[in-house]
Amino acid sequence: MDLLSALNPQQKEAVAAPPGPILVLAGPGSGKTRVLTHRIAYLIGTLGVQPYNILAVTFTNKAAREMQTRVENLLEGKTQGIWLGTFHAICARILRREADYLPVSSNFVIFDSDDQEVLVKRAIKELNLNEKLYKPASIHSAISKAKNDLFRSAEFQTNTYRDEVIKRVYEKYQALLVSNNAVDFDDLLLYAAKLLDEDPMVRQKYARRFEQVLVDEFQDTNQAQYILLRHLASYHNNIFVVGDEDQSIYRWRGADYRNVLRFEQDYPQTLKILLEQNYRSTQTVLDAARAVIDHNPNRTPKHLFSDRGTGDKIVLYEAIDDHAEAAYVVDTIAQAIGSRQRQGGDFAIMYRTNAQSRLLEEAFLHSGLPYRLVGAQRFYGRREVKDAIAYLRLIHNTDDEVSLGRVINLPPRGIGDKTLLTLQLRSRQVNLSPGKILLDLAKGSDSPHWETFSGRGAIVLNDFSQMLQTWVTKKDELTLPMLFDQLMEDIGYHQYIDDQSEEGQDRWANVLELRRIAFEYEERGLVEFLENVALISDQDTVPETTSAPTLLTLHAAKGLEFPRVFIIGMDEGLLPHSRARDDPEEMAEERRLFYVGITRAKDQVYLVRAERRATFGSYEEAIPSSFLSDLPEALIQGKRRPAGRQYRTSTYSSWQETAQRATSISAYQGPNPRGQKSRAPIVQQRYSPNMRVRHPIWGEGIVIASRLQDDDETVDVAFDSMGFKRLVASLANLEVVK
Repeated sequence: MDLLSALNPQQKEAVAAPPGPILVLAGPGSGKTRVLTHRIAYLIGTLGVQPYNILAVTFTNKAAREMQTRVENLLEGKTQGIWLGTFHAICARILRREADYLPVSSNFVIFDSDDQEVLVKRAIKELNLNEKLYKPASIHSAISKAKNDLFRSAEFQTNTYRDEVIKRVYEKYQALLVSNNAVDFDDLLLYAAKLLDEDPMVRQKYARRFEQVLVDEFQDTNQAQYILLRHLASYHNNIFVVGDEDQSIYRWRGADYRNVLRFEQDYPQTLKILLEQNYRSTQTVLDAARAVIDHNPNRTPKHLFSDRGTGDKIVLYEAIDDHAEAAYVVDTIAQAIGSRQRQGGDFAIMYRTNAQSRLLEEAFLHSGLPYRLVGAQRFYGRREVKDAIAYLRLIHNTDDEVSLGRVINLPPRGIGDKTLLTLQLRSRQVNLSPGKILLDLAKGSDSPHWETFSGRGAIVLNDFSQMLQTWVTKKDELTLPMLFDQLMEDIGYHQYIDDQSEEGQDRWANVLELRRIAFEYEERGLVEFLENVALISDQDTVPETTSAPTLLTLHAAKGLEFPRVFIIGMDEGLLPHSRARDDPEEMAEERRLFYVGITRAKDQVYLVRAERRATFGSYEEAIPSSFLSDLPEALIQGKRRPAGRQYRTSTYSSWQETAQRATSISAYQGPNPRGQKSRAPIVQQRYSPNMRVRHPIWGEGIVIASRLQDDDETVDVAFDSMGFKRLVASLANLEVVK
């Protein structure tokens, strides 16, 4: 098939580029996945590169699956042998093959975030440190950063006493990981990068094999990932990276957009190609995004253009307070859905911090509209799912002390803290993991460890060890679903988790969903199943389609798209965040975050802020985000309030006083230059207080207040059935009841 005919000129240039280092800077919605997948297909189908010699890496399982499916469709399934996956999955694959060089064996388990926190807390406790002074989350963040910068515990740099403490915890934490035959996410990158860096034979083995290395979302790579890629491409120097420094928004977890600059410096012969045609958004959306991002330094300017036409202007709305901000968003969506102009799934509401979702959720609940919250507890984070996975991890790797601690008395089987402590002490005495001692206890009184425990303690441990021994023996004989079923039956988990309440039934339904997923790994087996569930990300769990408005942070929005996007909290201190105020690099990242939010929209963007926000029992006047001043007036529908006023604090008003304020204060109409008359409103005010009106969905109600705002009339109505609503008159289809 002709792989180039359906591509635009810039895409063709990238796909058919000659061998060597290639940097593709792809603007949002410009078809970067299309270019990557066509490049792989072109290498195999046109240039004759063997799939076995191709490595393609990305950041999420979702993106990897999408790439795999597209390449298979292009090549009619002739893709066997390609190494295509996430950075962490590729590293895990290398490390299992090269386990002889590691402090863990090839059947290591990958600890998730919760497991890592458990281990950090244990390290702090064993070092007799005060957890209140040395918070586990903060310590673990420092350890994670060190690993991403390729510093082992012995290489951790110390300048303060706190650094010394972190180094001690790092050493203990790493020792605990090794004793559990486990690695954390950062270890996958650290071990792989160090192995390739320090062992020339291993480096040559993989560098010679991978004739072509392709990388997605290159701007999100950290130091470890960059070094890893350089080693893997060190023999052939055929490295094809696709990214956009303007969309680098994960600095807090080590991503460094400057890797784009380093790439050009390290590969002077780099061919740089820009993808500037956008297939997602209207030109207005793109022009607004460019107006924001063009203020950032250290980037390659891109002239984004679209064939979708000019489109609607950016809507700017300033609410009286944060409650009114949420009400405006929900009411606007409700009116669009009620008038059958839009479906709920067309809308996304984005915000800088998770805490901003609370008022939105309350407004949605009050309106009776369904919504979907991204970032709520993930499926794999639910208690019952983690229980089942912990059992499977223990069966796979009996040295996993964290999983053993979770399940040894779950469901309750009489193994108390005293018995567990005795098991741990015995483990240290004989230098064996508690899991291995348990397997030996399956022999009963013939075990050398039997006498260590009291009569009852030995009996209850023996019962559990007998089951564990059976599962370990059968794990290679049974398929994963069969092993799962036997496990659930042996421990009586259904009876334990499902108490016939609605919550209990939901929990058992989650276990059954995990069982369904296990069937997908019937051929691939337990090891791959555990690796995939450990490396699943939040974005991997976002459904492809939804019928309800989506609430999510700007960070979680990366890679998604929606017809209409609300970005709320457009105030100084929220966006940009207050932490970025004195750090130019942080401020540049906040601007990139705003840019990413705008470019998620296909048709229209709503920028919403509040004149004042509630903080600890008082209202505080908010200052408009400095980013708003970057937007050209010609692109905006709505009025701006000038920035620069100082914060002002006032005590909370009563509900009646707040409502009274809402009815009496007109929306801010912008500055009035000296000597000029206020501009006359374009629309006539049709509704007045005490007028009775009828809404096509919510029925009849009484007008509380009406005012002209943003060249339209805003009406506050107390509906008989739904309570208070704030409506835009031109969209609400209100009928006056005589």
